[in-house]
Amino acid sequence: MSDIVPDAELDCVGLYCPMPIARTKEEIEKIEVGQVLKVEADDPAAEEDITRWAKRAGHQILRFEKSGNVMVFWITRKK
Repeated sequence: MSDIVPDAELDCVGLYCPMPIARTKEEIEKIEVGQVLKVEADDPAAEEDITRWAKRAGHQILRFEKSGNVMVFWITRKK
């Protein structure tokens, strides 16, 4: 369990590329700079896709956890 309290959550479990990254991009725009978006996904490509996108877009992944097939990202909006 995480001690990070997200400001918004996005469930992408069952969605496959490019939907997890597309939905994450949409949702991060809905929160304020400095807030945290929690994203859950089970698409094997999501780990690399979301990590690369966050770095390229200038956002910060505070925490990444993987349990079985499900990955959880806590992303801080930086701009």
